[in-house]
Amino acid sequence: MSPAPSRTSQASDTPRDIQRAATRLRVKEARERLANGYGAKPEFQHELLLRFVNNEISAQLTIPLLATIIALAMAFWAPLHEVAFWWLLVMAGRYVLMRTCNQFAAIPAQECDLPTWRAKLIRAEFLYGCAWACIAIVALHSPNQSVHVFVFAALVVVLTIRLLFAATVLPIVNAGTIPMTVALAARFIIQNDPFYWAMALMALGIHMYFLFLAKGLHATVSAMLEYRGEKDLLVAELEKASSISDEARRRAEEANVAKSQFLATMSHELRTPLNAILGFSEVMKTELLGPMENTTYRGYADNIHASGTHLLHLINEILDLSRIEAGKHELIEEPVALPDIARECFILLRLKAEGKKIQLVEEYADDLADVWVDERAIRQVILNLLSNAIKFTQSGGRVRIQIGRHRNGDQFIRVEDNGPGIPSDEIPNVLQSFRQGSLAHATAEGGTGLGLPIVRGLIELHGGAFALESELRVGTIAHATIPRSRVQQPRVETSETDDIPAALDAGLSASPVTRPRDGTVSAGVTYPMAGTGTGAETRTGTHVATAMPSPGRTVPVDRPSARELLELATASAEPEPAVLQPAQEPTPAASAKAGHPIRQLRVHERAAEHA
Repeated sequence: MSPAPSRTSQASDTPRDIQRAATRLRVKEARERLANGYGAKPEFQHELLLRFVNNEISAQLTIPLLATIIALAMAFWAPLHEVAFWWLLVMAGRYVLMRTCNQFAAIPAQECDLPTWRAKLIRAEFLYGCAWACIAIVALHSPNQSVHVFVFAALVVVLTIRLLFAATVLPIVNAGTIPMTVALAARFIIQNDPFYWAMALMALGIHMYFLFLAKGLHATVSAMLEYRGEKDLLVAELEKASSISDEARRRAEEANVAKSQFLATMSHELRTPLNAILGFSEVMKTELLGPMENTTYRGYADNIHASGTHLLHLINEILDLSRIEAGKHELIEEPVALPDIARECFILLRLKAEGKKIQLVEEYADDLADVWVDERAIRQVILNLLSNAIKFTQSGGRVRIQIGRHRNGDQFIRVEDNGPGIPSDEIPNVLQSFRQGSLAHATAEGGTGLGLPIVRGLIELHGGAFALESELRVGTIAHATIPRSRVQQPRVETSETDDIPAALDAGLSASPVTRPRDGTVSAGVTYPMAGTGTGAETRTGTHVATAMPSPGRTVPVDRPSARELLELATASAEPEPAVLQPAQEPTPAASAKAGHPIRQLRVHERAAEHA
């Protein structure tokens, strides 16, 4: 029994196998080219022949018209019977070629025998070329030099046309153009004159140049077909990949629906008996119906209640995560203060931290605005982060929670501990469901691996971001950001910055001011401001102030301030009108200098929106 080949020998043989496969492929392609007779790839043969056929069919009237024009031109200096004979030959050759082309075009590509039809088209083209070559015998011995030049020009034009029509199939080009070139060169050689010999060499040179152009055109068309084939292949692969992706998405959606149905069913089926277990175990633990003499039974009741509570917590976490992943978690948003929620969570976990002798540190920024969030979700985020930090921090460690704002206005929740840390390559894993770090298994009190995924999902639902930074044997930092768009901007009472102009054009009137039930009075001054530039546009400026009522009084209003408006607000048991009087009577000169319409100033009462 021969020994099995080693892995080393198998690995060394792999390049040889690849080289042999490439060699076999090249040999196969060479055999196919030899069988085809020219360099076209087999998959493009029908396309190339069809292009030639379509070119001929599209010019089925143009070429006979050209032959007729040439025959009419030769009738002026050549014998009519020779011209008629040549014209009939051309028409007969054209008929044979067109009939062959029409038959080929009518056959489907799948049923077409390419070698047979290529041979038929080559024969038809050869006959057609010989018919055109017969023009060389028309007026063969004419002493007129212009006759020979005309024949030369006519055949050069036909050669060009045949080159353009048959460039996609080189054998057809040769079959149609060689008879014409040979006949033209023979006509010039027979004349036995150096001038005509030069014309014969010129005809041969033109033919060689035309063959060179034909090869270039053939290569261009072949490359275009290859590119089109590659494009079609890529499109087919993309469509296949798209169909596979659609099928995979459909299966994923079906699996997601099945998972949701399963979780909904299990939620009901598990929570119902759990409620009974928790309720009865709590009754037994607290000895609500009477003392339990056996202490072992009391311990069992405690264990049952603790286990049921843990299982219920686990079920709630799984359901929360499934709702977040399915995008069905609804946020009940309201304005809340992050430090207040953090303090509540801090109190809940203080005993747990003290039991492990862990120092808890709170750092909250001053004057933090409320944020528009789901209070329950944010509480769960802070509880998960703090409980994780306490759980994974060794006895005597330190956990710090910090809440503040970034320079761009975002608010953040930062929980830092000096626990064992997480290796950098394991951070993506711990953010996935049911995953934990490698060191956590040895140091933690256990867990489901759902806390951080739930935190990230809830923060992202609020449009924020969650990041986890950790260094091995140094500690971990969890950073959750609430976007600025959810931060409520403080409401600031501001007044119009435009002052009332110094030059008033007329006296001012006032309206009575009364006190609302809450005793707060809003005093406002509204005045039209003159527009600038052309036109009579105006704008309105307003001063608004709110204060408790004070005795009525009169103040100058040439340039009143907000404080003067506050002093102007009057109210009493029996409201009295408050009047604004101008400090001095404006003069006509002042009115003319001001250049704006009469401004009226009045005080009006507005009920304050809040005390």
